[in-house]
Amino acid sequence: MSKVRPPVGLIAGPTASGKSALALSWAERTNGVIINADSAQLYARLRVLSAGPAPADEARAEHRLFAFRDPAEPCSAAEWAALAKAEVVQAHRRGRLPILVGGTGLYLRTLLDGIAPIPPIDPAVRSAVRGASVVENHARLAEFDPGAAERLHPTDTTRIARSLEVVLSTGRPLADWQRERSGGIGAEIALRPLILLPPRSRLYARCDGRFAAMMDGGAADEVRLLLARRLDPMLPAMRAIGVREIAAWLRGEVTREQAVAAGAQATRNYAKRQYTWFAHQPPADWPRFAEPLDDEAAAERALALLDGSV
Repeated sequence: MSKVRPPVGLIAGPTASGKSALALSWAERTNGVIINADSAQLYARLRVLSAGPAPADEARAEHRLFAFRDPAEPCSAAEWAALAKAEVVQAHRRGRLPILVGGTGLYLRTLLDGIAPIPPIDPAVRSAVRGASVVENHARLAEFDPGAAERLHPTDTTRIARSLEVVLSTGRPLADWQRERSGGIGAEIALRPLILLPPRSRLYARCDGRFAAMMDGGAADEVRLLLARRLDPMLPAMRAIGVREIAAWLRGEVTREQAVAAGAQATRNYAKRQYTWFAHQPPADWPRFAEPLDDEAAAERALALLDGSV
């Protein structure tokens, strides 16, 4: 007899698409546990800047893996996946529905599909790659891994550096390693996913409104405290959307209005990248919900998809 696979919910999509509110409604209906899958919301003392759950939201449903990590300690996709897997197991043991919520596609892919067994990168290789410009790295990538060079945008500093350091250190392209993924939970669960892809115009308008509200709601205070710690600017928390723009205002380099405009633009750019990823990368049979979640009726239609009633 085949083993019954336990259910796991997943609500994903670009920032400002309405994931958190929808997840909260679903968790209340299903006695669910909301598990964070957003790389910014896992850092402590960045609740406003990362659009993390408010205390009132946390009172309505259990939230896990939110604001638990010190900004000085980066969290890799593999580490997050191990933590999330433990939370999923714990929720099932308690008879609860785990609901993954977030917009970090790499985190979700690592949890569901597993991780590639890439050996540690040679420190000398990593130092050389990180010390070179993106133009130099892209040119070298075209020599050693032309497939990756063709796939990646020439200005994608992070992914170009990662692909180059892997092929130089291991002698094999990153894509080869990724075909050997292991440790994912996708085959062990009954996934109930939904991708939110509202109209781009509505999404971008929400991005603008969100950043302005963040500035009014304490984001500048969070950035001020973060800067006071003099952390490595390359840490993920220091590169979170809005940190650079607000920091420029705090240093007197730009006006508040300019900082808000720059932060809103950075948020829209990030949402655009997420939108493209979630539109094309997840499996085609994962439902996509293209309506804006602006009213209760739209939310009910989205919840119906998650419940499998349509």
